[in-house]
Amino acid sequence: MADDCLFCKLISGEIPTNKVYEDDICFAFDDIEPEAPVHTLLVPKKHYDNLCDGIPAEVLGHMLSVVPKVAELKGVRESGFRTVMNTGPDSAATVKHFHIHILGGVKMGRFTFENSQRVEG
Repeated sequence: MADDCLFCKLISGEIPTNKVYEDDICFAFDDIEPEAPVHTLLVPKKHYDNLCDGIPAEVLGHMLSVVPKVAELKGVRESGFRTVMNTGPDSAATVKHFHIHILGGVKMGRFTFENSQRVEG
């Protein structure tokens, strides 16, 4: 656990949150600034800054296997959902604790980015 990490404090219960799922490896909770009607974050209990921080394959695999369970709990497994993992300064990540965003509850369009390279036509 990183002493100054917001997500570590949520996992430990130091800061209250709306827990969605928990097991020995990971913890899921609703985002406090949702980008969609369903916006849940799935984090490993052990602190890793981001995807490039040496997360064991077993942890990543387990977390990915939990995503459909969280989607089911949030009621979006059948209708569809999006998963996002941000890494590094250009990704717009705001908390340096690896996490998977699970977004749903609305029909989504394609990704859009500042200065998109996609040519409309």
